[in-house]
Amino acid sequence: MKVLYYDCFSGISGDMNLGAMLDLGVDPSYLLDELKKIRIGSYEIQIQQDQRRGIAGTRFEVLTSREDSSRHERNYRDISRLIQESDLSEEVKDLSLRLFLKIGEAEARVHGCTLEEIHFHEVGAVDSIIDVVGAALCLDYLKADRVLSSAVELGGGVVRCAHGILPVPAPATIEMLKGIPVTSGAVPFEMTTPTGAAILAVTVHSFTDRMNFTPQKIGYGIGTRDTEIPNVLRLYLGELEEDEPGDDAAQEDAWLVECNIDDMNPELYEEVMDALLEKGARDVYLTPILMKKSRPAVTLSIICDSRRKKDMEEVLWYQTTTFGLRSCPIAKTMLKRELSEVETPYGPVTMKHGFFRGRKIKSKPEYADCKRIAREKGVSIREVLEMLASGVPGKGTG
Repeated sequence: MKVLYYDCFSGISGDMNLGAMLDLGVDPSYLLDELKKIRIGSYEIQIQQDQRRGIAGTRFEVLTSREDSSRHERNYRDISRLIQESDLSEEVKDLSLRLFLKIGEAEARVHGCTLEEIHFHEVGAVDSIIDVVGAALCLDYLKADRVLSSAVELGGGVVRCAHGILPVPAPATIEMLKGIPVTSGAVPFEMTTPTGAAILAVTVHSFTDRMNFTPQKIGYGIGTRDTEIPNVLRLYLGELEEDEPGDDAAQEDAWLVECNIDDMNPELYEEVMDALLEKGARDVYLTPILMKKSRPAVTLSIICDSRRKKDMEEVLWYQTTTFGLRSCPIAKTMLKRELSEVETPYGPVTMKHGFFRGRKIKSKPEYADCKRIAREKGVSIREVLEMLASGVPGKGTG
């Protein structure tokens, strides 16, 4: 499995990301040729070797005239049209639009208006459009199976933008980083920009400071400042071996979010659990407990990835009676899984198989399929399960 890892010890910006991507091995000719497919006016791209605090890497810079960089205040519809009318691949268009949508939604929440009313100032300028679409192009070029990131350094102090002087992190930046581990105060400057925050929020599968893969290439993207901490973004491209005999089951970071409830109508739990699963929870379960004064209660537990943590908390605040939550990061270990389809006299059933150290060690039918068949054919679920347990010949779907 190919892994791309963002090491954001010095934050992340759009230009640092592109510099690191090129330093990692993305073909500059590919990137420059693809960027020409967007018709956004005149600009010049400068790619050169540079260094910060003795660390050498690649500096990516978009050069525009002062007039070109300040005259455009595009909205999401304008940017969407630019991308959709280009000759970029559908995959790159889709990711570019998701990145801009993430920024637009964050700006809308901060300013208390709709997405359609938002005018992109800095992010609508030529250099920022290049940074966003360039990020999509580089990710498509590398085709990593999994994107990971460390905690994100935000910096400190204030930043000057179209709305005036704002605290660091800028409101839209921290809005996009909700549910993502961050650090701050390393230097009194902005270290993570809205573009950098969007790249992480949209593309990273999980956030962890533990690297459990084999690095094969390392790239450094050089930033504009010369700070005490090297102003560079470090990217790793590596391999995570999962399928070789002798390997353990795959691990990934997750969050456990819980609350104890002793005063809610039990009929409401089904709706709450459904809402949590719809928001992206990996697992939801109830555990009977005894609270103080021997009151019977339940612990409602949710396992989710870091990007979904805030969504889970929001459901619990609005749809349960709890006044408090607790959460902690956990390591989730999972067997490698494959699905196959088994033909039965009642119809096809999906089987899930678990593998450990290269060997299949367990299988089970998908309960939803068994339930559907039982209802359609007027038989009990137990009868369907027993038929499968007896060994019905089937065909694999991989």
